[in-house]
Amino acid sequence: MDCNLDLTTSLPSATAAPTLREMPPTPRPSVLIRFSGEIGVKGRKTRDRFCRRLAENLAEALARGGVEHTIQRRWSRLVVTVDDAERALDVAATVFGVRSASAIVERPWTRLEDLVTAGEELMATAVDGRRFRVRARRTGATQTIPFDSVDVERALGDALRLAGGRVDLETPEVTVAVEVHRDRAFFYDARREGPGGLPLGVEGRALSLISGGFDSAVASWAMMRRGLSLDYLFFNLGGRVHEIGTLRVLTKLWRRWGHGDRPRFVTIDLRPVVEQMSESVRPFYWQVLLKRLMVRAAGRVAADLGLKALVTGECLGQVSSQTLANLAAIDRASSLPILRPLIGADKENIVQRARDIGVFDEAAAVREYCALSPRRTATAAREESLAAEEARLEGDLFARTITGARLRNLGEIHDRDLVTGELELDEIPPGVTALDLRPKPQFQAWHPPDALHLPWDRALEAWRSFDPRSTYVLCCEVGLQSAALADRMRDAGYEAYNLRGGVRGLRARLRSAGRPSSLPAPTP
Repeated sequence: MDCNLDLTTSLPSATAAPTLREMPPTPRPSVLIRFSGEIGVKGRKTRDRFCRRLAENLAEALARGGVEHTIQRRWSRLVVTVDDAERALDVAATVFGVRSASAIVERPWTRLEDLVTAGEELMATAVDGRRFRVRARRTGATQTIPFDSVDVERALGDALRLAGGRVDLETPEVTVAVEVHRDRAFFYDARREGPGGLPLGVEGRALSLISGGFDSAVASWAMMRRGLSLDYLFFNLGGRVHEIGTLRVLTKLWRRWGHGDRPRFVTIDLRPVVEQMSESVRPFYWQVLLKRLMVRAAGRVAADLGLKALVTGECLGQVSSQTLANLAAIDRASSLPILRPLIGADKENIVQRARDIGVFDEAAAVREYCALSPRRTATAAREESLAAEEARLEGDLFARTITGARLRNLGEIHDRDLVTGELELDEIPPGVTALDLRPKPQFQAWHPPDALHLPWDRALEAWRSFDPRSTYVLCCEVGLQSAALADRMRDAGYEAYNLRGGVRGLRARLRSAGRPSSLPAPTP
């Protein structure tokens, strides 16, 4: 495996955990954990360190999942005695460094006949009248095992054939698998795939620039899979709702995949800088200059936290600000290496990976937010031009913005902190002033009933002149720009609300409620 995100790698299935068929009960079930192949090829000291970290991360994951357990290492395996094998398999499938896991029955042996007897006892009923095959593997100190894997497969296969099974090596209904160690054998009939990669934490720590959308979440997951622990930096461009939406993505990512890690979450309110940019900088350079400022701020935060690299979700050519020339210009603003695990991926695969790792719904609700959306963006920004535009900004404002960063431990953020109920509405009630902040073509194509059109850039200034005695419901395409403005208006004493999920969310709710006839005709 290489260090890039492998978007073709299968992730753990969500199907029911496999169990060995027709087995007699044992005092406590066991699960066999196989290491990622990358761990096995490391030098002895590195391999031992990686294995210890994997065992620690697995232990925390099992404890967090409420699974009682004891863990024993056997060469390139962990044998975990648990109170619930199915739950343990679910947990193991979310621990980086785990190649696969199986529910097993363990038996001692001293000669080949012992393996055959145990395998026949355990699997004769399961293969009776069915097509089967036997797969055997020796592991550990194989020089102490006086027979090879083929000997086991032939001897046990003959016994099960006499017990009523039919050998079929190509399309078996049952696969009887056995791993033979120096003094023990582990029998199983299925395996659950894990995420592979390296144990989280073995490659140090970096700072991930997180936006709440698909790209930054998947990029963070990809680097975690490579053993890199992460702290997170969030540039707030959309107010409280944007921050809460991003925290929903991050907490989901960390709770499912971050076993063994204690990430920190840093927030920088970049809205004052964005407002000054919109007034002082030519729109042609907004996007690239904003990313340079983000990278520069991230470098200072990383230095304060003792981190050695930055992680972003940028993908070559995905948007105009991510051309090779612009990425090079962004790199020059950083004193730290910038890791871009998605650089060669495409959006379709990134979105599918977000589904696979379980953050699609949360990321879809946030999407990528940017308050600066000019019609034309520089695709090959030159250093001297960017420097000239940056000189237009008030330097003290940028310094104060970074100084105002807030730091929290992600593990201390509770579900009650992720609620925005008092700010958001599912529908527009009668008697309020509804404002649609989208561009005019989108508004004309479809808008909520009785909504007035006020483009986002004009609304940023016009809201201060609104009647404070009225109630306002704001909406945009996905509910982020409108949430930011509603939040700002509420701070100023207005009664303002955001339409949850924006216009897209409203239309989806209307359709699911069987109310398509309530949609207004397009405005002429």
